Amino acid sequence: MERSVAILGSTGSVGTQALDVCAKEHITVDALTAGSDVVQLEKQIRRFRPRLVGVRDEKAAADLRLRTADLSLTVVAGEQAASEVAALCNADTVINSITGIAGLTPSVRTIEAGKHLALANKETMVAYGSRIMTMAKEKGTTVLPVDSEHSAIFQCLRGNDPRSVRRLLITASGGPFYRKNRSELSAVTPEMALAHPTWRMGPRITIDSATLMNKGFEVIEAAHLFSVEREKIEVIVHPESIIHSMVEYHDRAVMAQMSLPDMRLCVQYALSYPDRWDSDLLAPLDLTKLSCLHFEAPDIDRFPLLSLAFRTLERGGVVGAAMNAADEVAVSLFLQGRISFPRIAELVCRVTEDTEARPADNLDDLLAVDADARERTRILASV
Repeated sequence: MERSVAILGSTGSVGTQALDVCAKEHITVDALTAGSDVVQLEKQIRRFRPRLVGVRDEKAAADLRLRTADLSLTVVAGEQAASEVAALCNADTVINSITGIAGLTPSVRTIEAGKHLALANKETMVAYGSRIMTMAKEKGTTVLPVDSEHSAIFQCLRGNDPRSVRRLLITASGGPFYRKNRSELSAVTPEMALAHPTWRMGPRITIDSATLMNKGFEVIEAAHLFSVEREKIEVIVHPESIIHSMVEYHDRAVMAQMSLPDMRLCVQYALSYPDRWDSDLLAPLDLTKLSCLHFEAPDIDRFPLLSLAFRTLERGGVVGAAMNAADEVAVSLFLQGRISFPRIAELVCRVTEDTEARPADNLDDLLAVDADARERTRILASV
């Protein structure tokens, strides 16, 4: 079946890998969006010839219009550019690889427009997961996971009765600091934290991986994506990142999805589902070269954000939006050198625990919670 896609966040890590898949499979790229990197975006436009492009930064959008004046192209600009593209594009599938809460509204607009959502934006599910899945069901569309862990679970669940699931086992690399003690964590610099041992990711997600906040987000995502209770979700540290997640069934059989760490596999499966396409983009997994695979329980004392995420899932409502907002601000402050690495968890825990657990009635209400949590985080950081 011929596919047409829009890629939100096309100049980021997942977005560029998604374009690799589109090029290999000759998939029509109807639309692209980016924040401000018009140099890379122009190269993508000239290669894939989308009909519609969105740029968040209005000055960058004006620059892009000059750069592409020779092309038949519509460029929309501003904070809502990605949402406009999601709603107006002709693609049957929208790949949302925007980082942060900025990806939430485009996800909502994608589903409202009746398009399939290939989701790499964690914040959509962390902040608004229950409502997103309900909307997709009402619209008769699908939410397809692109994150490696959720893609793995999605594959391991295929063909089996969801009621027979005993546990979802989400694997975590542990990040670069898993063996460090508390005093060593206090000395961590942004440069050290950005050096992830196995994955190529953007700055915010890389820091979240180092604090295990990223894994906490994935726990909440999994609960919503697969309608699984919190008690059935576990996290296991697996430094090699070869097993991307597992599903244990009632008969104690455990299904695992294995491959070398490469997001292009996850993107391709989201686009090919329910089929599997041949691929020469990924290197084969040579099991004879693996001396062993390691697994251990996460240390929630040194990395408290993982247990915070489980509590946030239990509390529900707007708490997930507050937790994400606090984390976005805290990570930004750390990358600017304004707070220490352990201070990230301190700020996020404080703001999240102080947030009232009430229902997320609508998108505007949720975004107001997001703004309030950001402000509270900045105030606490300055004390």
